This record gives sequence, C-alpha cells and structure tokens, in this order.
Amino acid sequence: MQPRPTPAHASTAPAETIVAAYLEEAGGDAMLALHRAVADALTDLCEAERRTLRRDRLISHGYVRGRPDRDD
Repeated sequence: MQPRPTPAHASTAPAETIVAAYLEEAGGDAMLALHRAVADALTDLCEAERRTLRRDRLISHGYVRGRPDRDD
C-alpha cells in the first residue's frame, strides 16, 4: 500500500517514527511495545498533572500573600 501524499500523512510521520522505535526496543513484539508506549504516556501525563497542580498552588499562594491588608 502506497502512503497518501497528503498533509495528514505528514502529520503521522512522527507517530510512525515513535511506533518503529517502540517496536525495535521490544524486539518486534507489538504487544510489549504497546504496553511500554502506554506506560510511558501515562507516566508523562501524571508528571504534567503534578506540575500543573504545583503551578496552580504557587499561583494561589502568591495571590494570598499579595493580598492587601484591609483596615475595615
């Protein structure tokens, strides 16, 4: 099957490279490659969520510390 010469094909090239790398690392075992790819993606997602939560806490803390005192 010939690849389609469309912009959609160009955007999948990085995905194909990643798939090939995982397959090579797994010695051609597609199931093992899939498991490793999913595990890596979940690890990255958890790390991104952790960083987002930390950033949000720092921003929130900054707003509380920067609040002007009121003498009402």
